[in-house]
Amino acid sequence: MAGALPDGEPVPSDGSLPDEATRHVGRNGFAVYVHVPFCASRCGYCDFNTYTPGELGGGASREEYADAVLAELALAAKVINPEKVDTVFVGGGTPTLLDAGDLAKILDGIDRTWGLAPGAEVTTEANPESVDISYLTKLRAAGYTRISLGMQSASENVLRFLDRKHTAGRAPQAAVEAREAGFEHVNLDLIYGTPGETADDFARSLDKVIEAGVDHVSAYALIVEDGTRMAARMRRGELPYPSDDVAADRYLAADQALTGAGMSWYEVSNWARPGGECRHNELYWTGADWWGLGPGAHSHVGGVRWWNVKHPSAYAKRLALNESPGHARELLTSEDRHMEDVMLRVRLRKGIPLDRVDATGAARALADGLLDPGAYDDERLVLTLRGRLLADAVIRDVL
Repeated sequence: MAGALPDGEPVPSDGSLPDEATRHVGRNGFAVYVHVPFCASRCGYCDFNTYTPGELGGGASREEYADAVLAELALAAKVINPEKVDTVFVGGGTPTLLDAGDLAKILDGIDRTWGLAPGAEVTTEANPESVDISYLTKLRAAGYTRISLGMQSASENVLRFLDRKHTAGRAPQAAVEAREAGFEHVNLDLIYGTPGETADDFARSLDKVIEAGVDHVSAYALIVEDGTRMAARMRRGELPYPSDDVAADRYLAADQALTGAGMSWYEVSNWARPGGECRHNELYWTGADWWGLGPGAHSHVGGVRWWNVKHPSAYAKRLALNESPGHARELLTSEDRHMEDVMLRVRLRKGIPLDRVDATGAARALADGLLDPGAYDDERLVLTLRGRLLADAVIRDVL
């Protein structure tokens, strides 16, 4: 389970928002995120707001979860009325621990409440061992268009280290099954830089991803989060901490392999074939509005950000009383919004206009070979490959 939620202003019991926040809902796009907080077991590196059966306690269950989400959706419908929903993303946790009918029910509720835009992107995350061809076919028939599978590695040793339960070959197989079930877009997630992972291990993972024929790959360096079993083991000296140099080598290997297979980076940690980009994440990265349904879910509408109570039982209890499950909220200042806009857009292949960033910092990054000279001449800041490796430093410079 994740740490404590941040403090903020109280959320009104009816979830209402300031008039200025709701005046132009969805002007830059509107998305819905649904958090499903259930997992069969806990991975040693995970600090997400998720619960195994032993951690869940009373007052909440998988069987009743879809109804709780729909109750929050009914409350949300009284607060905002976007013209349409551009994207839906169901994350977790392991959403596919719910019955496929429940995921269909949630999506149908979103469509009935606000209306899915024609061609809306609808994604669910899944652990490879939690789906089969029958389940995937039901999801596709329900209107899900995209699936993101947590592969992490093709090495059995790395999977054991990460406490993953699927076998090394299951994720690529599930990706093939998703294609057979009719999914237009399939993503595989990789984690690199795990202690004990070799260059050959990661090369094999990249080979398996490419062989699976997916149109999107996300690859992230292992991050050691406080409060996880992995962090505790590293503090005790039982495991070495991840190496930044190794992570850089892995990133370069990923970019070379995925580019060679016809994918292009469009965000520092994401590659896609043409048309395969995750539109939901692009809305996050470009300042859109979204409503997050579920315990611990975060939302953003018109410069107001809020977050729900964490535990599924507390979430269900609030909704049973017809009260907002919001824990707290904050009104973002213009400085806050500018900082977040720069932090997110610098990481994108499209970059950011130079007049949005500090000129001195941008000139320094260009001189250091971190920015694309051609884009710079066109008044845009776009990272080079070396710049992607040092993206955080570039962001600090240009802010």
